[in-house]
Amino acid sequence: MILEAKNIHKSFEQGGKKLKILKGIDFKAEENKITIIVGASGAGKSTFLHILSGLDSPDEGEVLINNTNIYSFSDDEKLSKFRNAHIGFIFQFHHLLPEFTAIENVALPQLINGTPKDEAMSNAGKLLELVGLKHRTGHKPAELSGGEQQRVAVARALINNPDIVFADEPTGNLDSKNSEILHKLFVNLNKELGATFLMVTHNPDLVNLADEVYEMLDGTIHKK
Repeated sequence: MILEAKNIHKSFEQGGKKLKILKGIDFKAEENKITIIVGASGAGKSTFLHILSGLDSPDEGEVLINNTNIYSFSDDEKLSKFRNAHIGFIFQFHHLLPEFTAIENVALPQLINGTPKDEAMSNAGKLLELVGLKHRTGHKPAELSGGEQQRVAVARALINNPDIVFADEPTGNLDSKNSEILHKLFVNLNKELGATFLMVTHNPDLVNLADEVYEMLDGTIHKK
C-alpha cells in the first residue's frame, strides 16, 4: 500500500457546537492505481483528502505514505519538505503563479528542492510535452485556457515524481471537452509513468475510469 490512514477523526466548531466530520476512518490506497472518493457535498471528502496529503491535520489518527507517518514530523518545515518531495496535489482551481510562465510554474517544485535550474527546466519541458503543451511553455497563465492551465497544474504535481498525486475535483471548473481531455491524461499518466492518483470528484465520467471507488457517508468511508 502506498498510503494508509488509521483512525482519522476531524471536527469543526459550528455555532458553538462541535461538528464531527470524520469519525475514525481507516483507509488504504494501492500503488499505481487510480482511486476515487465520491459522496454528497459536505460529506467531508475534501477535508479527508487534505488530511491525507498533509494540507490539514487530524484531531486524532495517523497517515502513512510509503510507511512514513506524515504527522510524526517535529515541525511544519519538515512536513513541507516531505510533501514537496513525495506528494503531488491538483486543486480544482489551478493555483498557478501568474507572473511565471508555464514551464517556470512546473519547474518550481524542483527548484525549491534544490535541483539545478537547467535540469529543472528540462524536466518541466518534458512534462509539458507529455501533457500536450509543448507549444505553450513560454506562456503565462493568463494567456492559457482553463483546460491548459489545469494541465500545467497536473505537470507541476508530477515534476518531483511523487509517490502519490492527490486531486480535489480536478475537472470541477472545466467544460465537458476539457474535462474529457484531462480524464484521458490521467489514464495515460497512470499507464505511462505508473502515477498513483487519489481523487475526489462528482464527475461520473472520471469515476468510470477508476480502479477503485469509495464513498464517504456520514463521516465514514465504504468501498463501492
